[in-house]
Amino acid sequence: MTFEELNISKPLLNALTDLEYFQPTPIQEKAFPVIMSGKDVVGIAQTGTGKTFAYLLPILRQLTYSNQKFPRVLIVVPTRELVLQIVAEIKKLTTYVNLRYQGIYGGTNIKTQKQLVYDGTDILVATPGRLTDLTLTGILRLKDIQKLVIDEVDQLLGLGFRQQLNTFLETLPTKRQNILFSATMNEEIEGLLSRYFNDPLKIEVAAHGTPLEKIIQKAYHVPNYNTKVNLLEYLLKTDAELSKVLVFVNSKKLADKLLDQMNTLIPDSFGVIHSGKSQTQRINILKQFKEGNLRVLIATDIAARGLDISDVTHVINFETPEVPEDYIHRIGRTGRANKDGIAITFINEPEQEHQAAIELMMNKAMEYETLPEEVVVSKVLTDEEKEKPKFEKIYIKKKPEKEIRGAAFHEKKEKNKKVNLGGPGQKERMKGKEGKIRTFRRG
Repeated sequence: MTFEELNISKPLLNALTDLEYFQPTPIQEKAFPVIMSGKDVVGIAQTGTGKTFAYLLPILRQLTYSNQKFPRVLIVVPTRELVLQIVAEIKKLTTYVNLRYQGIYGGTNIKTQKQLVYDGTDILVATPGRLTDLTLTGILRLKDIQKLVIDEVDQLLGLGFRQQLNTFLETLPTKRQNILFSATMNEEIEGLLSRYFNDPLKIEVAAHGTPLEKIIQKAYHVPNYNTKVNLLEYLLKTDAELSKVLVFVNSKKLADKLLDQMNTLIPDSFGVIHSGKSQTQRINILKQFKEGNLRVLIATDIAARGLDISDVTHVINFETPEVPEDYIHRIGRTGRANKDGIAITFINEPEQEHQAAIELMMNKAMEYETLPEEVVVSKVLTDEEKEKPKFEKIYIKKKPEKEIRGAAFHEKKEKNKKVNLGGPGQKERMKGKEGKIRTFRRG
């Protein structure tokens, strides 16, 4: 099927032709008529399958010119990077269409974004936090929303945005079309659908949790952090095919630590992106990586949500993700646009539990490689890897008994130290011969 057969308007077809896009992907082909019908839609598709165009094309096909102030289409995504990516995609598709669009996200001047919203827009792309902020100011009103898109909803919920989602969903007009896209499906998403969606039609181009078939998955069992560093250095120095590499870690602290070590071993080849970096820094690093000035980009999951970087040759999981769905998102950064890709995962002993969960979800095992003999197996452990003692010694100096009891304490006299050994009680001693209790009167 071609885009012309999807009943796409001439201005959109011209834009697609400029982009040299002629055939829709499976998710685009299946989603277009359903979204055009106005029904609520749930699309399950992996990263790299073209799901952004899958909802943008039918939305733009139906959206007509208007000079009204408040947005008619709301697209909610988890990260700043994804906001910028979707805004860039809208720009490409609206070359021959007169529509207004804006992206709003945290980490930048809210006053500037207030002005953008105040000036009026047709399509608003937003992160939940900044969307909530601007709604509370009264500058942004959602009373005219006709279509709501929640993209990468599994990551939105995973990042703790459920409360913000519930907050603005309650304020939207009840008569609207809901469109949800995700790479995976779980009980929490099902709960969201049952509460806010109206009998949604599910479109699934691949079983959720199934990685793209064009991605080769390899894995190494690596004993510790420093050996992982040695293996990463070895792979980069011996395999020229690792030309554009995304390396994933689980924390900002480790990302910075790994960057410092690798810049010493292989200078001028590495960059890092995580939520601790400013928006300007993140944009600049991404630009350098996209343009090929950096060979390797070290990233955390939060920072890498929705990154659309072409020709990533390899994804390396320096740390095995704890959540299986994160693994799918990570490896989906390679093998995009029908190109081959390779994902490599370093697995230490504690991470084998995560590995098993990933393989169970995928119903597929990774290809295990033998650790090359040239890679030095380090015996030096990081502080996090060192086994903590089960019982910590208590180094509290015991205070003297008198000091504990206080200054008013004094020893009992010898006669008062008698112990009750269970003899007759006071009532028994006071009984007379007749067995009655004696009574004593005063005076």
